[in-house]
Amino acid sequence: MSVEGFWKVAVSTPLGTRHTVLELFTKDGVLQGISRGEKEELVLQDLQLAGDRLSWYQSITKPIRMNLLFDVVVNGDELSGTAKGGPMPPAKVSGRREPATQAA
Repeated sequence: MSVEGFWKVAVSTPLGTRHTVLELFTKDGVLQGISRGEKEELVLQDLQLAGDRLSWYQSITKPIRMNLLFDVVVNGDELSGTAKGGPMPPAKVSGRREPATQAA
């Protein structure tokens, strides 16, 4: 299953819902990704796809410094799962793949 593309993602945290856009792509045969959030742009680390399960971590610095471990299940153009950071309880993650941009 290909997970490549742009994904609009919402993470429900105790500080409110945070929104990000994930760009997932393959470069030199390796799945890679970038998270473009409200406050920063981050490279996804240790991005792993096993069947329909996708996991990675990212180190945020805003609004607080924290390493977040994401574990989601991809079902077609939707994903859902959790993000766990530090002593915080797991946050609910949901997302939807955006349609490819049409050529003009």
